[in-house]
Parts: sequence; C-alpha cells; structure tokens
Amino acid sequence: MKIALIGYGKMGQAIEQVATGKGHEVVLKIDIDNAHELNSENAAKIDVAIEFTGPHSAFNNVMKCLELGIPVVCGSTGWLEHWDEVKTYCEKQNGTLIYASNYSIGVNLFFEVNKYLAGLMKSHADYSVSMEEIHHTQKKDAPSGTAITLAEQIMEQIVSKTKWVNGETTAANELSIISERTDPAPGTHKVKYSSAVDDIEIIHTAHNRQGFAGGAVLAAEFTAGKKGIYSMKEVLGL
Repeated sequence: MKIALIGYGKMGQAIEQVATGKGHEVVLKIDIDNAHELNSENAAKIDVAIEFTGPHSAFNNVMKCLELGIPVVCGSTGWLEHWDEVKTYCEKQNGTLIYASNYSIGVNLFFEVNKYLAGLMKSHADYSVSMEEIHHTQKKDAPSGTAITLAEQIMEQIVSKTKWVNGETTAANELSIISERTDPAPGTHKVKYSSAVDDIEIIHTAHNRQGFAGGAVLAAEFTAGKKGIYSMKEVLGL
C-alpha cells in the first residue's frame, strides 16, 4: 500500500516503522507545516491515509480525505461532537472511514472483556464501579477516548450509571474516571468494582506504541476494496 501519514509525531513515526516493515510505502507525511500537500494532486498516489493528530485538527483532516476520495484510518480522539457530520459526508462521498478510540489489538480485546464483565456485574448492586486511566503528558484530551469507550460500555449494562465524570464523584448515577498524566506512560486503563468484601479489577497496560501502530496498519490494510464506515470490531472480526 501507498500510505499518507497525517500527523508525524511519535505515533506517526511508530506507524511508519511498522508499515515499512510490512512492505508498505509511506508516500506523504503531513504535519502542521505542510498541510497544503494533502491535495488532489497527491491524492492520486495514496491508497490510504492514517490520521493521528489531535482533537482540534482531526475533523478537518478526515473531511479533507473524504473530499479527495482517500480512505482514512483515524485514531485521533476528542472530536466526536462532529461524528454525525462526518458519517453523513462519508456516505454522501461513498467514502471509506475507520475510526477507533484505540487501535491496539489488546485494547480491543479488553473492550470485549469489559462489556462481558459489566453484564455480569449489573445485577450485583453491592459493587460500585470506577475507572482510572494514565497517559503521557503530551496527550491533550482527558479522559482518554479509550476510557470514554469503556465508560459507555459499562453504562449500557449498568443503567444506574447515567453519565461519566472526569474526577471523583459521590453521585450514585455518575461513573468516575480518574485521569493521570505522567511520563513515560503509553497508556493504562483500569476498571474496578468494589464492595465491602472484595474488589474485582481488570487492567490493560500498554508497554509501548507498537501495539497501537500495528493495529492502525492492520486497519489500513482492511480498507482495501471497501466502502463505508468501520471500527476495529470489524477489522478484528470480533
């Protein structure tokens, strides 16, 4: 595949390493200084774009890719207030979009474990549920997109929790997410159920960025010959 990397920070560099190691070619690297190079002239030589920037630029980057007919894999979080607009435009353009709050294969398996455990716990009111997440200090959004995904999965099962909050809470209907930023920390997510007699915890800890990068490249490979909107659930066949 011929890949455009939109965002060439630490994650973009990790994706490049994985992609070239698998025989793919990175034909364009876009950062804040050369955004104008994401244009119709360069689009002709791009099979797929992988977008890892930030909450303030992701929406425009995704829309530009769809406008140019470039399949796009987006891993930026914190921009989903625009999701309905992106979804509508992707369908109008007959485009291809994969979005995930986390591309790590391990995290996506963790999502399935989280849903299953929440389903088991929903009838046990003696347990209270809370969450923690730790990331590096360069991460701009808090809580993380992964933590929000986990929280939404829990709230689908445990209906007494009607919203998540960033920080401690004493409200019975709120799900607490404690966000910590420290270096170096690629990402840790913990879900904890506590009662007077015991605790139950599930934890995913990333050791480096390779897991995220590998999943993003796998998603890019998945776009070949496809139209529509997908998630890592489809990519991994979960």
